[in-house]
Amino acid sequence: MITTEPHTIQLEPGIKKHFKQFALLVVVNAFVGAMIGLERSVLADLGIQVFHMQLGIVLTSFVLAFGLVKALANLSVTKLLQHITRKQLLLLGWLFALPVPFLLSFAQSWTWIFIANIFLGIHQGLSWSAAVVMKIDLAGPKDRGLAMGLNEFAGYASVGLAAYLATVLAKAYGLAFYPFLPGFFFVGAGLFLTIIWVKDTHAFVQVEAVHSTQSILGNLWREVSYRHHNIGSVSINGFVNNLNDAVIWLLLPALMLNKGFSLTQLGIAAAVYPLVWGGLQLFTGKAGDQFCKKQLITSGMLLQAAALVLLAV
Repeated sequence: MITTEPHTIQLEPGIKKHFKQFALLVVVNAFVGAMIGLERSVLADLGIQVFHMQLGIVLTSFVLAFGLVKALANLSVTKLLQHITRKQLLLLGWLFALPVPFLLSFAQSWTWIFIANIFLGIHQGLSWSAAVVMKIDLAGPKDRGLAMGLNEFAGYASVGLAAYLATVLAKAYGLAFYPFLPGFFFVGAGLFLTIIWVKDTHAFVQVEAVHSTQSILGNLWREVSYRHHNIGSVSINGFVNNLNDAVIWLLLPALMLNKGFSLTQLGIAAAVYPLVWGGLQLFTGKAGDQFCKKQLITSGMLLQAAALVLLAV
């Protein structure tokens, strides 16, 4: 059963009204993004050079351990939020992150990395989703796009910065142990901020539900997947967008390694992509509140298609 902290936050939404709490959640999601960024530039090299794995096994195990588990964790959020609060969901995600830096830093075999990515997938699915929902709660209907943009900016900018940091550490000290040490700080900081200062935002939803004139969707899975034309098409676009991200994340390092690029060059490429993604969210998030979202989605898909063609050439 969901319980909220009484009188912890005034119930009138608005980013300015709740700036401190909103900014805190931005910082928390930055640590969420940093956790996955540590792996982004060094995972393929680690598997091949340290654990002598074939590239195909490295990529396949990552898709299964992180990608599939994260997808299932995202799916579970809808059910979990019927029983626990947003803050509890965020905290649960961080608890799943606790073993990750230990497993990555002290890995004795690729199995350790595989298990670490299972925990990391659950962490990302729960914590990132909770951070998004809580910011949207605080922002209210008028600034939801801006809230989403700021969340994605913090998360993906941190992915890029952490990826570059891991590359610097790997180049200076080797692929094992040292690149993953910042993960201990990221997990500790995320847990500390969540436990001590983050306040739950579920009460905002209760207030909004009282005044809302929107009809409630019946079968959420069916409506979101295909029955509701608008929401279904957005879901498909989200799937394609993340599929493209996976292609870049997994295949670009492999492509660069096969073509003889250095670890530093790989790190720069792995960092620039999410940094640009995150930076543009500062503009596209607010644009989503003011302009037609379909046009923004279409433009983004065309740009992704052009970029993938250029990489293939």
